Amino acid sequence: MSILPKRFWSRTLGLIWRCTPRRLLRWGVWLTQPRFAVSAGAVVFDAQGRVLLLRHVFRHGSGWGLPGGFLHKGEQPETALRRELREEIGLEVEDLQLASVRTIERARQIEILYCCRARNRAEPRSLEIRRAAWFAPDELPRDLMRVQREAIRCALAAWQRRLSTTKSEAPSPASDGDR
Repeated sequence: MSILPKRFWSRTLGLIWRCTPRRLLRWGVWLTQPRFAVSAGAVVFDAQGRVLLLRHVFRHGSGWGLPGGFLHKGEQPETALRRELREEIGLEVEDLQLASVRTIERARQIEILYCCRARNRAEPRSLEIRRAAWFAPDELPRDLMRVQREAIRCALAAWQRRLSTTKSEAPSPASDGDR
């Protein structure tokens, strides 16, 4: 047991931390804290409720997966997602909603997943993408990875919750006539 009380050490370390130059603090954090790559992906729905999947050149297994990519330094996740969709398949989206965030330990990656609605057609524009296709949620490719299926299920549930909330907040026809 220490001769000096815990309160002394707490105050002393706090004082040292506050007096340390910011650059040195950032360097210390950089050395001691884990680093992760961050990606933004999306479950994109069309007007018929189908899900957009891309057949990637560099993806393991079947190649089918959700659209998205890695964030650039200082880039916001939503901005990165929109950039990736534009670059890879020329797609613009609307009604972007956060669906989930997860850590992928083995890859040291944080994945931010959105759900949204397509505003136009998806056409491959990048060498990374072989094909873009729309699938009904219950007719996904058999060889789609389990983790991708789970992401779609999670985003679909979030999307349906949002749609039901939006419908319940909309004024009913009877209330419009009351005004």
